[in-house]
Amino acid sequence: MTDGTAPAADPHDNRRQALYWRLLARLFDHEEQAALESASLAVVEDIGLPSALLDPQASVDSIVQRHPELAAEFDGLMTPGSGSGPESESGAEGEGDGDRDRAAEVRRAALVSKVLLNVFASGSGTVTAGQLARWQSDAGWLERALGCKPGDLRGGRAAGPTGTGGQGTTPDLSRLIPAIGPELGAIEADLVKRMQLREVLADPELAAQLTPSMSLIEQLLRDKNNLSGVALANAKALIRRFVDEVARVLRTQVEKTSVGALDRSVPPKRVFRNLDLDRTIWKNLTNWSPEEERLYVDRLYYRHTARRTTPQRLIVVVDQSGSMVDSMVNCTILASIFAGLPKVDVHLIAYDTQALDLTPWVHDPFETLLRTNLGGGTDGTVAMALAQPKIAEPRNTVVVWISDFYEWRTEQLFASMAALHRSGTKFIPVGSVTSSGRGSVNPWFRERFKDLGTPVLSGHIRKLVHELKTFLA
Repeated sequence: MTDGTAPAADPHDNRRQALYWRLLARLFDHEEQAALESASLAVVEDIGLPSALLDPQASVDSIVQRHPELAAEFDGLMTPGSGSGPESESGAEGEGDGDRDRAAEVRRAALVSKVLLNVFASGSGTVTAGQLARWQSDAGWLERALGCKPGDLRGGRAAGPTGTGGQGTTPDLSRLIPAIGPELGAIEADLVKRMQLREVLADPELAAQLTPSMSLIEQLLRDKNNLSGVALANAKALIRRFVDEVARVLRTQVEKTSVGALDRSVPPKRVFRNLDLDRTIWKNLTNWSPEEERLYVDRLYYRHTARRTTPQRLIVVVDQSGSMVDSMVNCTILASIFAGLPKVDVHLIAYDTQALDLTPWVHDPFETLLRTNLGGGTDGTVAMALAQPKIAEPRNTVVVWISDFYEWRTEQLFASMAALHRSGTKFIPVGSVTSSGRGSVNPWFRERFKDLGTPVLSGHIRKLVHELKTFLA
């Protein structure tokens, strides 16, 4: 029976709406809305969360340091099926399951609002080194809330799923994550541009607060010729830190590569470490004596360990124009890692309207990056002129060409690429090798590479690592 009156509004819904209305108001208008602020403060205090969640100047790091129990709630906060807070498990006595879920949603709204506001309300005006470091930390918490590692979505230092928030792999956020990654990268790039970077680098204390990121490295590489003294030394230190961090991630993906097939024409060394115990037992089973319960071994078998000595040649050609900075950094580091593998002969060429052979420095990505000159137009034919003489044995050579393929001499360049492919060279056109896996590719080239049977490889840098491991194995 009902008396015809409208049902009472759910207090949990009202609280959640107050928090989200405050979030929207803050994102689109820097001025405080007094009613929303006071209502949100009452909600946060009532559910037992710290009022610092509503302070725009308080970083997530600082809140977690004071309230470490919240760290687990931020991890996986925005993944499907995530719960938040004690209400999601126990709830108040006498409440039904629905009430407990709605109470947990209020708590979740407060935490989600904090991390979104800190990341997307980036303000305006000059940015200090401390403010950039704080934003990068908060962006890392957002990535953790989405079930990723800090740096994954921005195309930064880390790669791969974390399994946070009870997730075994990165959650299925296929629509959100591809869109949010470039947005985070754009915000970070804007913050870096708003810094008085030269003044910051000239002050060792301020420079020490900087956290290396792809956006920061791009700015340093573009401005390196205008730096000197302490500022240049600090810039180089930041670049080396970033290079080392990315290299650690990529090396774990490459280090298991087995280079060269086993050469069975070379007899195995008859030493204990090469003894194939399983095969030895199997081959001598006919010598088993049931009466003595003893196996008589008349022949030992050893594993082949020698590998073919013909080196594989890897030629990496990278477009160093402004749109390909992320790929330039990643591939320079990747080339140095493959160059450290036995019997892999690695060559590195960078180009815009001119080509530069960086092979002498391929083992040191730091020195390589310092020799690049970002920006300018794109003319792949000058790079092809350097690459072609390096191909001595086509069927033993792979050419990885990284570019968005917006070229000046399109027909001429594609004809030479097709000729490489027909000669037996393994030709891999790559549209992007960023940590976020996003990039634009000239549709004209994309269609012709597809017709040639060498489709453009675009996506996460792990895809390129897999392709190269397959060729070199």
